[in-house]
Amino acid sequence: MVKIAIAGGSGRVARGIIDGLVATKKHEIQILTRGETATPEDIPGVTWVKTDYNDKKSLVSILEGVHTLLSFVGGFQDPGSIRQKNLIDAAIAAGVQRYAPNEWSSSSIEELPWYAEKGVIREYLEEINKEKKAKYCLFQPGLFVDYWAPADKSIMGTTQELWIDFNKRRGIDIEGKEGIFTLTTMGDLANVVVRAIDYTGEWPVIGGVHGITTSSSKVFEIGARVQNGKPFDITYLKEEDVRALNIKSPWVPNFENPSLTVEQAEHFSKVILKGSLLSGLTRSWVVSDDWNRLLPDYKFTTAEEFLEKSWAGRA
Repeated sequence: MVKIAIAGGSGRVARGIIDGLVATKKHEIQILTRGETATPEDIPGVTWVKTDYNDKKSLVSILEGVHTLLSFVGGFQDPGSIRQKNLIDAAIAAGVQRYAPNEWSSSSIEELPWYAEKGVIREYLEEINKEKKAKYCLFQPGLFVDYWAPADKSIMGTTQELWIDFNKRRGIDIEGKEGIFTLTTMGDLANVVVRAIDYTGEWPVIGGVHGITTSSSKVFEIGARVQNGKPFDITYLKEEDVRALNIKSPWVPNFENPSLTVEQAEHFSKVILKGSLLSGLTRSWVVSDDWNRLLPDYKFTTAEEFLEKSWAGRA
């Protein structure tokens, strides 16, 4: 049993991992939150701590006695990654043994501008680690196949549209090119993190969690197969048009954010589509199999297995 702190526990990925840790009934878990603390009934066995990420002294006090810190804070909403840098500094000062920064996605940030802050933190940790101050792991599962499950059967719930849309059997791809990416289930990531907490060896810095690596055309094939063989309506765009943000498509995945105007949301929707398509060409979502090799007895669920089960009786 160890004490685990989770910074930012409201997101779906964080909640999936929290649920996995709680289910073991053997760790002390505290969730750091900027909002009002939740009631104990929300998650049995979990303590909520209201946290100011700008107050390093308070952070050190909160993290004292913590063995492992998992972070889900920061990102594009934290320019300069101030919150996460403060968290890292406080973790080192408090003697935290292991740290997982806010990764939980791609291996590379090429063509993914909204992940720029991940690059900032990677560089920060590399610099700190020159003096061996931090023991950390970048957990990287690639794309979550859960996004393509029916909303009522996915831990991701109702989320923004993607360029591959299982619900409407449609997709957008680049003409004459194949997007390549790793697909991993949220359940597999959560199970790996649970096992990583108990792992007695040294955590790898690059912590790939690898389901399968596949192509966009293969995903379209799987989509058709799990929905009674009905093919997807695919719009093909020229790469040069995508790079110029000249999106000639009858539809664009809608990016919803209440803080944006309609015009801003339309622009960001195109930017996200561009990054989604081009990052497939740069293989930014292809991850390593570090944790697969460290946990050889764990059996991963393939994307096809997951989607077949999710869409059974739905097509």
